[in-house]
Amino acid sequence: MNMNLRIGLFCLLGGLAPAIAALGAGHFGWWWLSGLILAAAFVPVARFGPRTMLGQFGAIFLFLVVVGSVCTGVEAVIFLPGQKEVAGRNLAGAIVFYLIIAAVLTLLAKVLKLTESSPSTVERRPAASVALMVGLSGLAYVVYYLIFGSITYQFFTRQYYPDGPKIVAQLGPWLFWAIELARGILMTLAALPIIYTLRMRRWPAALAVGALLWIVGGASLLLTPSELMIPAQRYIHIVEILTQNASLGITAVLLLRPRRAVVASLQAATSQ
Repeated sequence: MNMNLRIGLFCLLGGLAPAIAALGAGHFGWWWLSGLILAAAFVPVARFGPRTMLGQFGAIFLFLVVVGSVCTGVEAVIFLPGQKEVAGRNLAGAIVFYLIIAAVLTLLAKVLKLTESSPSTVERRPAASVALMVGLSGLAYVVYYLIFGSITYQFFTRQYYPDGPKIVAQLGPWLFWAIELARGILMTLAALPIIYTLRMRRWPAALAVGALLWIVGGASLLLTPSELMIPAQRYIHIVEILTQNASLGITAVLLLRPRRAVVASLQAATSQ
């Protein structure tokens, strides 16, 4: 079986995990499509990420829970009425949901023999500078959120969130932006195990992580019908999350993984 066919099976079968786990919600076809896109986003991790099953499972599960549940849940609690009361229950359900998905994707990657045994290494910065780059990634997310979120709200979503400015004012602008900074840093930290194990060149890795942050951070789930949002509202948010989260993923990888020339010069300086 050639690699393209194995990747296709990984996506099709991996897409069944969310669909089966969400059977009680109905809309099986939409959930399968959502799961298929989710599985496709993790193909680079399955092929070029951690070499062990435990490493793959840990990286996938951590990313799903933090990006797909915690960070998106915070946004829902702020702007969607009634979500604060069910936040704990939603988080517990999401952990079980993503545990199943991570286990299925890891097992499929093993059975289909997707993981490459390439000895290639990943570019890394000195440990002392990683914390700074994570912080800068969080700041970059705040900038992307401010620019693209403002454009989206002014031209597309104001009608759905008429009390948005009032909510931010009541929360306090400084606290609101501190929360968004924390979300950017948290998403970057969740992506670190993938960023530093993804045996791909710098720019392809950046695009892969950007796609992951976009799809896991909302695009996948927003495809499925919801009582909280009408279809037009969901589709607008899919594009909005693309501009914010994909930009964060690309930025984080470019900051945390230096060019090969920089790595070579650092290694030469260390050896002297």
